[in-house]
Amino acid sequence: MVLSSILQINLGRLFMSRDEAIKDLVNKWIKKADKDLLSAEREFSFDDPITETVCFHCQQTVEKYLKAFLVHHQIYFTKTHKIIDLLELCATVDSSFKDELEDADSLTDYAVEIRYPDVWLEPGAEDAEESLEIARKVKEFVLNKLDFAKEEQEDED
Repeated sequence: MVLSSILQINLGRLFMSRDEAIKDLVNKWIKKADKDLLSAEREFSFDDPITETVCFHCQQTVEKYLKAFLVHHQIYFTKTHKIIDLLELCATVDSSFKDELEDADSLTDYAVEIRYPDVWLEPGAEDAEESLEIARKVKEFVLNKLDFAKEEQEDED
């Protein structure tokens, strides 16, 4: 079943133009980022949120929005969770990324270290709230740079 789905996706891309394939991949990165942000927001809404889960999903949100921007501009990136590396790549297209989103790099430690018991990192509620603010800011910033809202509306017309 999974192999069948992968084949259908890849065959579908064969019949897309290069621009359509890039747009499709950008949209998939954005959808994944949106789901991570939604997961973080839902967890944070509980009376006793698991803050490391909130922070992890915020880091994932930021990472995926930045990767969507890079895909849109056809900039190669290696497999990384380091926000600063992604910001530097984005800054090759638009220098305002490093200036406006520099604080997003504070989420990098939540990508891997927080998931394992050998490093005890338990962010507090303030850390989780700050992570959410950063993730929302990155979302708005990247979508504005991609002019995503306009593209979505054009697709609906």
